[in-house]
Amino acid sequence: MDVEEKIRLITRNLQEVMGGDVAVGKLRDIIKERPLKVYWGTATTGAPHIAYFVPMSKLADLLRAGCEVTILFADLHAYLDNQKAPWSLLQHRTDYYEAVIKAMLQSIGVSIERLKFTRGTEYQLSKEYSLDMYKLTTITTERNAKKAGAEVVKQTESPCLSGMLYPLLQALDEEYLHVDAQFGGVDQRKIFTLAEKCLPAIGYAKRVHLMNPMVPGLAGAKMSSSEKASKIDLLDSAESIAQKVKDAFCPQGEVANNGVLAFVKMVLFAVPMFENGFTIRRPEKFGGDVAFANYDELEAAYVRKEIFPLDLKNSVTYALNQLLEPIRTTFATPEMQALVARAYPKTDEGQASNEAGSVLLDDEEVEQASAAMAAANVTPAAVAQPASKKPARQGAASSSSSSSSAAPKANPNAPVDIARLDMKVGVVSSCVAHPHADKLYLSQIDIADPAGPRQVVSGLREHVTLEQMQGRKVVLLTNIKPTSLVGIKSHAMILAANSEDGKVELLTPPASAVVGERIKFSGFDVDPFIPELARANEKILKAVMAELHTNEEGIAMYKDVAFDTSAGPVKVDTLNNAQIR
Repeated sequence: MDVEEKIRLITRNLQEVMGGDVAVGKLRDIIKERPLKVYWGTATTGAPHIAYFVPMSKLADLLRAGCEVTILFADLHAYLDNQKAPWSLLQHRTDYYEAVIKAMLQSIGVSIERLKFTRGTEYQLSKEYSLDMYKLTTITTERNAKKAGAEVVKQTESPCLSGMLYPLLQALDEEYLHVDAQFGGVDQRKIFTLAEKCLPAIGYAKRVHLMNPMVPGLAGAKMSSSEKASKIDLLDSAESIAQKVKDAFCPQGEVANNGVLAFVKMVLFAVPMFENGFTIRRPEKFGGDVAFANYDELEAAYVRKEIFPLDLKNSVTYALNQLLEPIRTTFATPEMQALVARAYPKTDEGQASNEAGSVLLDDEEVEQASAAMAAANVTPAAVAQPASKKPARQGAASSSSSSSSAAPKANPNAPVDIARLDMKVGVVSSCVAHPHADKLYLSQIDIADPAGPRQVVSGLREHVTLEQMQGRKVVLLTNIKPTSLVGIKSHAMILAANSEDGKVELLTPPASAVVGERIKFSGFDVDPFIPELARANEKILKAVMAELHTNEEGIAMYKDVAFDTSAGPVKVDTLNNAQIR
């Protein structure tokens, strides 16, 4: 393989090589003399999902190009990032990551004998590394450190110092792993920029940075470990995979935010198993099987609507099970099952969080609610749909059937009041325009749930600017049934005051209210909170929501009782005597 062929393999399917032609020229000069040394790191937090096949496929390209590749299991990073991996679980999580990533590589035909594996704590606790970290802290401002980690590290209103150290460690790893380049997702661009500025300042060379695009999840937004319906776990059953792919956002003839097509492009056409082409499997009466030699041919046929979404989904499901079956087999042993249990133990608290109740409306009520909200120019984050017969979402944080059977039973005689609704203080960790709806936002809202932030679709785009949404605290109604709004699942509702003339204003908790705390109502508190007692059906929702309003002072009220937090009442700025929904 000549130099240009190696460059093509190294850079194919990347979104960016930072520095453009100059950086590519640097790669070319190194390759002419010796193998390129590259590292890819992953923080050992939530259980890896199928999107991890995207970097695995690129690692396969790097190996084929003759690169010396190091995989870093960034265990210390996982702890520093808001303790996403608690210290007591750190070793177990890292063991799991190493086992599952090795199984992934083997499933796509990559020999792990040619790879080097290392863990951050093997060298990041050394005297030399610590001294260099101190040097970096003297030349890095708080603003720059926070900015560098904005897309990667969990952001809060008052962040811990640990999250600011995270980008500095990732930059310094390039020197201590003795590499020429670092490979990662485009969401790490700000960390790479920090590395290019900081390392030369303490006497180390600037490295080349290779960035993959972010792969959309099955719901259309970024694929995330915290969004169970938007991702497929590597240990999901064949039945669960079939259901999740069937429910995926895959509009006919459209490519943008199509997670199914993106997976075909970034993974299936990049792994040795499908290097000779990918086959769309369909019944003879619909034209029979058709093979595509490359992704561009498949995409063109899909845009021309010669390939239908159902046929694409069925074919991807078949291919996914081919990729995942070796991994499922590896983890079917008692030893591996024990490792999974140690790395991701299910607690009573976690199970209770995942078993929270749902608001169930019938078809007529859904239509009435939608019409009312359309008239008010606001769509709530989630209009609950009728109960379906689809299986429950599965994933690393899902509750087991045995745990749910042991949960406290609902009291059928519990009063219909505000205690049946679970309202929490949340903070908007990210907010973007909905990719397919002009009036909707797509947000990730942190409520300090171990399962991660809630994905919420809201009709606030005409009433609140994107800048005003970022990082603000909100009141979130959490125990409602997840529903799809223009192709994207929403898992909660942002509460707002609505005036008769169509104005909308978000409820605002006090600045010092604790993220994740439950809104309290004097005389109606349930302690401890039992999801079954707070589960809302259609009658409860209608009865309770009708009693929500702001008073003459702008305080949010249920009847004559204020929405209260540990830091004081929830308020609005201007919409007094308005309905809340």
